[in-house]
Amino acid sequence: MSVRTDLALEAHQLAKAVTPEFSGVETEEKEDNGIRITRMHIRSALAAKQIGKQKGHYSTLEIPGLRQKDPELQRRVAVAFAEELSRFLHISKDSTVLVAGLGNWNVTPDALGPLVVENVFVTRHLFQHMPEVVEEGFQPLAAISPGVLGITGIETSEIIRGIVEKTKPDLVIAIDALASRSLERVNTTIQIADTGIHPGSGVGNRRQALNKETLGIPVIAVGVPTVVDAVTIVHDTMNLLMGRLNAEVPGNAMGQMLGNFNEHEKRQLIFELLQPMGQNLIVTPKEVDEFVEDVANILANGVNIAIHPAITSENVEMYTH
Repeated sequence: MSVRTDLALEAHQLAKAVTPEFSGVETEEKEDNGIRITRMHIRSALAAKQIGKQKGHYSTLEIPGLRQKDPELQRRVAVAFAEELSRFLHISKDSTVLVAGLGNWNVTPDALGPLVVENVFVTRHLFQHMPEVVEEGFQPLAAISPGVLGITGIETSEIIRGIVEKTKPDLVIAIDALASRSLERVNTTIQIADTGIHPGSGVGNRRQALNKETLGIPVIAVGVPTVVDAVTIVHDTMNLLMGRLNAEVPGNAMGQMLGNFNEHEKRQLIFELLQPMGQNLIVTPKEVDEFVEDVANILANGVNIAIHPAITSENVEMYTH
């Protein structure tokens, strides 16, 4: 059983646990005032295969305190996200950007993309029909929430490809909910990648990719993990339980028995127990409504700041709904 994660950072950690002498990946880390940023460059095809991610650049922002609903921290995260996103943007001031908010707006953990689209500052129509009202420092930007196959009957990739062919943007920023292997990273982590995205991957329902090969233009993928699978929850809970038991009852028989299993074997055992009963569920925190709305606002503010030079952290709220 493979561990379900859409985060390159986690996939790299898992691969290093199996092969400590791991090569083909360059990483850079920095931390500032509660925000940890890890930049990763997967250089070789072998490393990409071992990790299970495409060759390219990935940036991961980890903000453990994000669940505390601290407005000042949220503002700093939006700025940090905007700065990190800007590293992936290779566009001129006349380039048109399309923001695609992927996901099902009727399912809260999957509604991240559509919620972001509601708050990005769209300007493409102004440049086309009222250019005289557009002030300096704004970029042509369009946004779309294409829905999901079960709602529209059309593949998300087909919708986006049709829009790209008709409107001819220079760049797509695709925003989607992801899955993590760690409860601590759910709703507290932002990933940016220049490798595109597979809609629906967060719930194990991968559709056709959105990337430069399929659309003909660069695709920057932005995602936040909002779900984790039951195997991960049971595995982490069991490790906590055994740690507590071993501390209070050293040498207990249960600890000795489970100590004979490595991490992969323990996950496989849990998977084999849950799967036949249909209990390997995709799980999200009960506070997901507030979390998703907060993170969506952070991403929208970050996109607005990164795309439109006239929008800053001080005036960004003027341009959100």
